[in-house]
Amino acid sequence: MTREEPEDPSAIRCHLAQLLETKSMTLVELSERVGISVVNLSVLKNNRAKAIRFSTLQAICVALDCEVGELLSYAPVS
Repeated sequence: MTREEPEDPSAIRCHLAQLLETKSMTLVELSERVGISVVNLSVLKNNRAKAIRFSTLQAICVALDCEVGELLSYAPVS
């Protein structure tokens, strides 16, 4: 049995840059608040992440006072 891969993993978009700007927060400050390296947050911010842990997602949402749907969206490429 094989695991099904999404047709286009880049269809999931991360809006971390916009949220950081809205909250007037830097990536370094977010890193300190959530205990995740700047490098890993940068990968997420630049839409290069292959996966995200629920604990990471929760920590980011708490730090930015946002909902998951504000941080991530799905927009299939036609």
